[in-house]
Amino acid sequence: MLYDNFANRHIGPRENEINEMLKLIGVSTLNELIEQTVPAGIRLHEPLKLQDVLTERQYYRKILSIAAKNKVFNTYIGMGYYDTITPAVIIRNVFENPVWYTSYTPYQAEISQGRLEALLNYQTMICELTGMEIANASLLDEATAAAEAMVMMMNLRTKQMIKNEVNVVLVDEKIWPQTHDVLRTRAFPLGIELRIQARENFEFTNDIFGIIVQYPNSDGEITDYSDLVKTAHEKEIKVAVATDLLSLAILIPPGEWDADIVFGNSQRFGIPMGYGGPHAAFFATRDEFKRSMPGRIIGVSKDVHGNKALRMALQIREQHIKREKATSNICTAQALLATMAGFFGVYHGQEGIKNIASRIHNIAAFLAIEIEKLGYKQLNTHFFDTIRFSLPKYVKSKDIIRLSLEFEINFRYFENGEIGISIDETTNIENIALILEVFAKVANKNRHTISEYPKYYSIDKKFARTSAFMKQEVFNKYRSETDILRYIKNLEHKDISLTHSMIPLGSCTMKLSAALEMIPLSWIEFNGIHPFVPKNQACGYHEIIEELRHDLAEITGMADVSLMPNSGAAGEYAGLMVIQAYHISKGEGHRNTVLIPSSAHGTNPASAVMAGLKTVVVACNEKGNIDLEDIKLKAEKYKDTLSSLMITYPSTHGVFESSVIDICDVIHKNGGQVYMDGANMNAQVGLTSPKIIGADVCHLNLHKTFAIPHGGGGPGVGPIAVAGHLVGFLPSHSVINNGHTGVNTVSAAPWGSASILAVTYGYIKMMGAHGLTKATKLAILNANYIAKALEKNFGVLYTGKQGRIAHEMILECKHFKTTSGITEEDIAKRLMDYGFHAPTLSFPVRGTLMVEPTESESKAELDRFIDAMNSIYNEIKEIEENIADKLDNVLKNAPHTTEVVCADKWEHSYSREKAAFPLEWVKENKYWVPVSRIDNAWGDRNLICTCGTPEEYKQLIKQE
Repeated sequence: MLYDNFANRHIGPRENEINEMLKLIGVSTLNELIEQTVPAGIRLHEPLKLQDVLTERQYYRKILSIAAKNKVFNTYIGMGYYDTITPAVIIRNVFENPVWYTSYTPYQAEISQGRLEALLNYQTMICELTGMEIANASLLDEATAAAEAMVMMMNLRTKQMIKNEVNVVLVDEKIWPQTHDVLRTRAFPLGIELRIQARENFEFTNDIFGIIVQYPNSDGEITDYSDLVKTAHEKEIKVAVATDLLSLAILIPPGEWDADIVFGNSQRFGIPMGYGGPHAAFFATRDEFKRSMPGRIIGVSKDVHGNKALRMALQIREQHIKREKATSNICTAQALLATMAGFFGVYHGQEGIKNIASRIHNIAAFLAIEIEKLGYKQLNTHFFDTIRFSLPKYVKSKDIIRLSLEFEINFRYFENGEIGISIDETTNIENIALILEVFAKVANKNRHTISEYPKYYSIDKKFARTSAFMKQEVFNKYRSETDILRYIKNLEHKDISLTHSMIPLGSCTMKLSAALEMIPLSWIEFNGIHPFVPKNQACGYHEIIEELRHDLAEITGMADVSLMPNSGAAGEYAGLMVIQAYHISKGEGHRNTVLIPSSAHGTNPASAVMAGLKTVVVACNEKGNIDLEDIKLKAEKYKDTLSSLMITYPSTHGVFESSVIDICDVIHKNGGQVYMDGANMNAQVGLTSPKIIGADVCHLNLHKTFAIPHGGGGPGVGPIAVAGHLVGFLPSHSVINNGHTGVNTVSAAPWGSASILAVTYGYIKMMGAHGLTKATKLAILNANYIAKALEKNFGVLYTGKQGRIAHEMILECKHFKTTSGITEEDIAKRLMDYGFHAPTLSFPVRGTLMVEPTESESKAELDRFIDAMNSIYNEIKEIEENIADKLDNVLKNAPHTTEVVCADKWEHSYSREKAAFPLEWVKENKYWVPVSRIDNAWGDRNLICTCGTPEEYKQLIKQE
């Protein structure tokens, strides 16, 4: 074995083990298995054309040289992105810690209590700072959060407004330009009219349902919106406010002047700029609107023993349940970044955050005075961190640009020649002196020597915050690094991640994110760059971006790729908007019908509705495949309005459908385009491609197939790849030219979550064409190995023509309920006692478990999972044969906590050892679940989404 070959480190099974696995499956070679799995008509006949593979050492040297091409200047551009100081204890123990970045979205709450608490802290911090009653656990970025606010206000219209077709949103012209762009994209297909005006010119006509303003505004000016909000509410108009979260430590929060929605970016809370992301957008609203709020909400509940337990609340709002009726298509959010921002708040508390905000304001105020002394005019009357100058006649902006670049400084330059300076947490005395020197030299003036930090400059009393915030214990307890470190570790130990065991979630692809792929993310050359700096300061980034576009285009067979979408769901939306723009360009904007198989991910219909499309469900046959006759029927029926088909391949049922080319041909013959959901690309890479099957556009989940970790629910990246006729419609950006010319903008930053693209870049470079293809083959091998081992006891619901599955399988569990009273949920909870995260529960078929092992898992780990599942099967048989009680058994009572197992009193009909150590190997690395099974319904009836005291919680239980 070549140990300097990265693919051999990424892939789990060894060559001798592969032969053993093939023998169990019943084939002689890996290629024979692939031939039986992937239809011959869609297989690639040539290897992928990628650059020569790199060893880990070669790649490390390469990424070092790329990083050196990025220039890290002192940047005062602002516009929603600011340099910040991430506490080293958070970088080392959260950002760089695989326990936090390899965990999954906390659907299985019992094994997710650590990150759920971290996210609850975040939500609480957002509520405290904004003055609102409830917040979600993050959205993708500030611009898309604005779009979500717009749609939420539309959904909150009164019955009379809906009847009168009220469809206008007033938008202040002084919000970020990237926010304007995303609002335009999202408004158009929904029939929302954006009326973008100066705030002072707002007219409250009868066709308005919402208002969006920014506080402070895009110039940096602080405006009192209280009268505006009062007038709007008198006319039943909702008001959403974009705000700078850090500023709210010293400014009156929007909640105190009755705003309905408050949103923005939490990036200033210790999250690096990263050339645009990823960052956690925040979103807060009134309690009465909670069921209309997009995104995940973490809530407090109790377990079966009455102990406090956390879980995701009000999930019925979400796309995986409500589908086309969901509040949003949000799936992946920015959980890891929200977790970090929450820890930033815990570490600093009210006093620390207020000090940071006050210091920033002091420096801005001092610079305003000193620069005016040099002959410039400061234009903002009231400001937090941003000052804006007009230039004297004898000063040219080009001279300031030239000298500032010599000093390695970036300012914001307005089209009219004015200059903006936004101060951040990192600004120090040396920076202040350099800024003044630039303005002085250009004006041919002398500046005073700066020897100490500026004195205190207070915010005008009419804007100054007087209310306390973040008084909860968690924000006042962990000030030393020792204490915060132990708190982080305490939470960490409550969760299952890939550091503990395989996460066999179907359709989630929980593969290895290798250490070397992750290391560059901590380097300042990547995370210290503002997204709107001149491109020549980000040459390293653009080398990665261009090579990645080429490589992903080669892998998909497509002509070009946009890296802008910052989640899989965002990629779906972007792909559909590209298709619609294409139809409009041909004078066929009336094409608004999308066909979606009944087995599709919930995000598909949710994204389609967001794109203004009407969804028509296509049936699946008894074998789980798309019904070809039904799709012919529906395509013919809707041929005059057919926009597209959304198809997942291999199917969500875990099978390569042999009729896929015929299906795509039907759509094309009836005037439609084919959108392929790339959720299952891990079974395609190097073996087939979206282009071969007939797709016109596809999105990819870089956080699945291409090794970016899931982060407990984000970040993700969902680039879209398109055929040649769609290249001209890929999303563009108005602030920085991202190389595309389409009219739509789908995220705040030109290249979305640019900093984590380095993970996928490293994965492709070190795997190479051969390694990527082998990874796909091993993903298919591992899945078929598990399927063969479990088919006798559980049954595999769907297989291909030759009895094979793709990279995942659906295990049948429904019959157990009839024979023993055991449900798929009982099996999922019992797996926790064995130290495993559950497979995907009851999706896409009720009463099942969907399992996806990925290529990264070794045979030993696969065997442990198989042993656990077969052991659980035997426990079910004991119930069926009346050896175990139907109500008091290890499955119904699972999972078992330390408190339960070690209690003085034990009244169960089975032993403590059977509860906690069902197999011998469990003792070697026992994971103790921190809470027993959680009562989800209680949590939704008694919704608590912020931190409270134990006494408050106990009182609520008594009342219930």
